[in-house]
This record gives sequence, C-alpha cells and structure tokens, in this order.
Amino acid sequence: MDRFFVIVVLIIIVSSLIVFMKNYQDVRGAFSKELFSSFIAIYFILMLGFALLYFLLAEAGFSLLIDQSLQSGTPTERFFQSVYFSGVTLMTVGYGDVTPIGIGKPIALVEAMIGYLLPAAFLYKLLR
Repeated sequence: MDRFFVIVVLIIIVSSLIVFMKNYQDVRGAFSKELFSSFIAIYFILMLGFALLYFLLAEAGFSLLIDQSLQSGTPTERFFQSVYFSGVTLMTVGYGDVTPIGIGKPIALVEAMIGYLLPAAFLYKLLR
C-alpha cells in the first residue's frame, strides 16, 4: 500500500513538471525553460560545491558534524553524507538529524543564506 502512494505521488510530481514546462509561456510571459534549468543547475552546483568543501575539510581532520558521520564509513558514504547535509542546509530544510559544529557552523550559515536568498534573486529576475 505504501508503494502505491509513493508511485501516485511520483506520477503527480512528474506530470506537474511536464505540464508546467509545456505551459511556461502562461507564467507572466517572462518565464523560460532556460531560466528554470539555470536555477536548478545553480542549486545543484552549489550543493555539490559545499558538499565537496565539507568532505575535504572532514578528510583534513576537521570535525564538522556533531555525530561525526563525516569521519566514519567508506569515502563514498562520507561523501554522500556531505551531499545530504549540504542539500538539507542549502534548501534550508534543517531536519535536525545532522548538526554542524566548529568550523562547520559558519560554513553552514553561509550556505543557508545563499539557499535562502537564491529564490529571491530568481523571482526578481523572473519579474523584471
């Protein structure tokens, strides 16, 4: 039963994106697929860039997360934990399952600020 709901939700999300992208001219005439794609690409690049920064700092011996998850496991697991933490921070979700410490705090603050201000810049560009 749970799989059914997951499939239904995924179908709704995908179909909504398809309809949105097909009818993009109706959105104030200024929206473009290129602008939307650029916005997604910028978010993705920022997320991976900060994840790489977290990963490399953890590899250099800095403690960045309170649960020390960047210091244990295989390099692949640690990198994906960095990507997860970066994504949660950039999207300003903040689930609370990972908490930055030390040098990780100011880096996370900068990333969260960028993640918070980027949609405003996108909206400004869209409405201008």
